[in-house]
Amino acid sequence: MIIIGLTDIHGDTKQLSNISADLSKADVVVVSGDLTHFGRQADAARVVQALQKYNKNILAVPGNCDRPEVSTYLTNEGINLHRNCIVKDKIAFLGVGGSLPCPGMTPNESSETEIESFLDEAAAEIGDTKPQLIFVTHQPPYGGLVDQVGGGHHVGSKSIRNFITKFKSLICLSGHIHEACGVDSIGVTKVVNSGPLHKGGYTYAEIKNGQVTKLEIRGIG
Repeated sequence: MIIIGLTDIHGDTKQLSNISADLSKADVVVVSGDLTHFGRQADAARVVQALQKYNKNILAVPGNCDRPEVSTYLTNEGINLHRNCIVKDKIAFLGVGGSLPCPGMTPNESSETEIESFLDEAAAEIGDTKPQLIFVTHQPPYGGLVDQVGGGHHVGSKSIRNFITKFKSLICLSGHIHEACGVDSIGVTKVVNSGPLHKGGYTYAEIKNGQVTKLEIRGIG
């Protein structure tokens, strides 16, 4: 399985044509939130339709800059991973959208307790089959490389980190912290934040026989 991960598109789809080859050959294209920049349903639809020009297999979570109706739109399209689990080719994609409270108020924020509850809802859908997991979040997990802001302060979610530790997903695709682009590990889980798409980064991952055989952040241009 080839997975392309995008995050923090913020309504700017100009770079998509520059990665059309990878988008087109992917088995799944995953968006880790902030499809829009404080946008509504129509704005989200424009982003999803732009992606669908290259690949019809889209999954996403809303970000903190996506208004509530964006999540409703994603659900109606059957591609919303927020509080949800969708299985493709025996791999379960499970997610949580939004973020912890930000310094400036944004439309889609939740407390640690709420995030934990959302993850419990999504995990309940896995059942007893124990499939391989790809975890999709907007807020990154606490600690490590991908949740650091100025001064090296960590602003990730402890609930998300606890989930990774418990369920040992193959990959966690995150975003939100624009300046914390990188690849890190929590136990066996690879954690990736490819940074905002307009800055020229996206995640390329390959999974074979239940193992991550390639994982990298690719630049555009």
